[in-house]
Amino acid sequence: MTIDQTAPTAAHHSDASVEFCGEWFPLDREKPFEIGRDADLDIDDNQYLHRRFLQIANIDGMWWLSNVGSRLSATVSDASRTMQAWLAPGARMPIVFGLTTVVFTAGPTSYEFTVHTSAPTFIDASPVPNGSGATTVGAVSFTSSQKLLILALAETMLKRDGTGTSEIPSSQAAAERLGWALSRFNRKLDNVCDKLSRTGVEGLRGGVGALATNRRARLVEYAVLSRLVTKADLPLLDEPQDDVTE
Repeated sequence: MTIDQTAPTAAHHSDASVEFCGEWFPLDREKPFEIGRDADLDIDDNQYLHRRFLQIANIDGMWWLSNVGSRLSATVSDASRTMQAWLAPGARMPIVFGLTTVVFTAGPTSYEFTVHTSAPTFIDASPVPNGSGATTVGAVSFTSSQKLLILALAETMLKRDGTGTSEIPSSQAAAERLGWALSRFNRKLDNVCDKLSRTGVEGLRGGVGALATNRRARLVEYAVLSRLVTKADLPLLDEPQDDVTE
């Protein structure tokens, strides 16, 4: 597929386009556009990534995002990040906003791309938060140490500018970043995931042995896209932690 390097030109060729790492891919209403490691958007040579993972197609005049993979899921958000959905294998959803952000993780690597449409079904009028990030989601509150845990896992994604790739650290690496024992880190990770799961956040619970990597990735995707943590919070990781609330 021909790659259009500039957003304005891409928009003139198509009423929808995908942007990844500064490259623009105009979408064709007559042909589904696939994302994976062997697809129209050849996103990465990552053995954990499906050859064809996501598909964008125009059906009856509306753009749809479908998960055509069998294992991985994606987190989808609007521009203001006030609306968020979890796209599991076999699921599909309409692309109704002018700018839609899609984040997913395969193995240790997280990916982000955006879908731009010139004639969105809905106009997102929600104000974009400009603070340093909230420490609550709905009725859930987080202690200082729980927020530090989320920051340690999300650090590389928060440091990334724009779309592209980032690495999700292992529990051991994140624990070392905080100067914690691994047992303490895992206990707090359990608590954070349980709190969010009780509010309806999907993908943070599952069978034995099924969540060691996936729940960290899902937690990071949710926390960053919902602005539970932001780039402005990163200095907290380098502050003394002697008095951090448990």
